[in-house]
Amino acid sequence: MENKNLHILSTRPLAYTVMEKAAANKIGIDVISFIDTKNSIDFITGNKIKATAFKETAVVFTSMNAAEAVIDFCKAINAEPEWTIYTLGGTTHTIIKDFFTGSEIFSDANNAAGLAQKILENKEEDITFFCGNQRRDELPGLLKSAGVGIDEIVVYETIETPVTVDKHYDGILFFSPSAVKSFFSTNKIDVQTVLFAIGSTTASALKKYSTNKVMVGSHPNKELLAEQAFEYFVSN
Repeated sequence: MENKNLHILSTRPLAYTVMEKAAANKIGIDVISFIDTKNSIDFITGNKIKATAFKETAVVFTSMNAAEAVIDFCKAINAEPEWTIYTLGGTTHTIIKDFFTGSEIFSDANNAAGLAQKILENKEEDITFFCGNQRRDELPGLLKSAGVGIDEIVVYETIETPVTVDKHYDGILFFSPSAVKSFFSTNKIDVQTVLFAIGSTTASALKKYSTNKVMVGSHPNKELLAEQAFEYFVSN
């Protein structure tokens, strides 16, 4: 799409370098968050994390928000857990790697199903799942059906913050099913708008609300998803 100014909506903030690259390709990006999150670690939850922090065990993270909540708590109690950690790649992995320097980290899965498979391959019998109040059923369902014991600890809440947009976008970037639900609760889109999903779960959510074309990110990383969108529009 040479010599045409394109407009993309991102439902999460993007790195400055990505915004610069967009501008260089005549792509304007608006950033609007359709969800908010808040730490929900109370006294009881804190005691659960504390008990887990000081023992060698296997844990799993599927979101950046869960990782940040647990890391902040560990810093507050001066704990440096030595866990076996299973996590998705991208930003979540980066955050975990930077703090949990004494842990063994497995992050070669791009989705919940792949992560569950890795846990099963390593023959984990029990695992602690740090998650949000709107966590998806796929990972715990796969593990429970295989006989793995799961201790779920909810460490953050997701709050929908719908915004009505009155602008045409050539593409929209989505990073969670919750953001998809919040967006479509107050918005409709043009049939030409291309939707970009961070992963297969988010893509499935989009297909519930729209018949528009959906492109799925090759890796669970928001900057890479944005660059995939740029490449799509520049080459089409």
